[in-house]
Amino acid sequence: MSGETILVAEDDQAIRTVVSRALSRHGWRVQATSVAATLWRWVAEGQGDAVVCDVMLPDENSLDLLPRIRALRPDLPVIVMSAQNTLLTAVRATERGAFEYLPKPFDIGNLVAAVQRSLARRRARPPEEPVPELDEPLPIIGRSPAMQEIYRIVARLTGTDLTVLIAGESGTGKELVARALHDFGKRRAGPFVAVNMAAIPKDLIESELFGHEKGAFTGAVARRAGRFEQAEGGTLFLDEIGDMPLEAQTRLLRVLQQGEFVPVGGTQPTRTDVRIVAASHRDLAQMVSQGLFREDLFYRLNVVPIRLPALRERTEDIPALAQHFLAKARAEGLPAKILSPGAIARLKAHSWPGNVRELENLIRRIAVLYSEETIEEAIIERELAGARGRPAEEPAAEAGEPDLARAVEGFLDRFFRAYDEGSPPAAVYDRVLREVERPLIARTLQLTRGNQLKAADILGLNRNTLRKKIRELDIPIVRGP
Repeated sequence: MSGETILVAEDDQAIRTVVSRALSRHGWRVQATSVAATLWRWVAEGQGDAVVCDVMLPDENSLDLLPRIRALRPDLPVIVMSAQNTLLTAVRATERGAFEYLPKPFDIGNLVAAVQRSLARRRARPPEEPVPELDEPLPIIGRSPAMQEIYRIVARLTGTDLTVLIAGESGTGKELVARALHDFGKRRAGPFVAVNMAAIPKDLIESELFGHEKGAFTGAVARRAGRFEQAEGGTLFLDEIGDMPLEAQTRLLRVLQQGEFVPVGGTQPTRTDVRIVAASHRDLAQMVSQGLFREDLFYRLNVVPIRLPALRERTEDIPALAQHFLAKARAEGLPAKILSPGAIARLKAHSWPGNVRELENLIRRIAVLYSEETIEEAIIERELAGARGRPAEEPAAEAGEPDLARAVEGFLDRFFRAYDEGSPPAAVYDRVLREVERPLIARTLQLTRGNQLKAADILGLNRNTLRKKIRELDIPIVRGP
């Protein structure tokens, strides 16, 4: 027997029994309870060498208990278990001093190993100072096992300045994870600066990153601070790092090695203090083998790798993601929608080559274009088919015929591109109506061969209202034979 005692707090009797027996079989004494009050009394009395507790206890959330435990007994390791498998839960557990966070269901062997590590650390040295906690929610959705692993990694990195390389297909949320590393990290008070390497002309990348002096090149009429300078004291997110030219890679490597850079056209080095988080949808290791990416830079960036799963690898998260995007659309003034069980099933069956971004754009289109409160499977199928291209059985539009779908899609692409870039146009609902009203009326008049009475009936408008809109929008009328 080791002589060490583990305090267990779990209100589910079956889990409490399994955990207690497993810990006892490994030689530890176990004291188990179902309430936080008893756990706190044992801690206050100086009992126990480690704690294993569930987050949701009947009388108190154990995350609220963690700071009190840290204040009273900073050397007592606490292992938190939770069925609330969100990134915020994992980060808060880590911020408030938990030694380990285990999302339910967990492997009992992992719990035993965590207890062993916590006791070994307790014997060897006192715990580190806790990181101040944050209360902001994060827009990262998912309770799948794949996302739980992402949450655990992010939570572990909150107290470090380690360089991180995020891999994943386009649309998986790489910038969201980078922002979470910043918002919950040591540099949260500093700026978060994101730059997409693929969006910058190759001959301007060095100026964009390192800035330039006045007169450095034609058009450089004033000194300009680069992204490293703008991110001083914070985090610099280098998205699509695989698109960086080799010459710029060499300069970036120098910054990472020496902590300084020289602006374009400058002579004096500038010290820099930023945390680097990089991301790419490309296989950088393969690019290294092909001579397209510097091997030494790859290893400098790949200190902590994070691979984000494709949406098709975590389809169980799709319902929660869809509901989240519907709620966002409603908060932006779009009509409230709900998804039928059939619609959710169809969403889960799709392969999602565009990942979470594709899902979000689909949900936004539905919120704008459909008047139905309940979105059925047929609407999802129609929109997914439209995303793949016009179905073969649907005839193409005649020459000169207004393409309503193209008009709507074009506007939505422009709107959501502006939204992603942080400058959304105001009143999207009214803007959509204005964008599609003219082609909608024109298309209906063509289908009715200029019969305004039929067109008004199809559109659900009063005939006088239709005539007024025809005049206001200057819509030509094609008369039938």
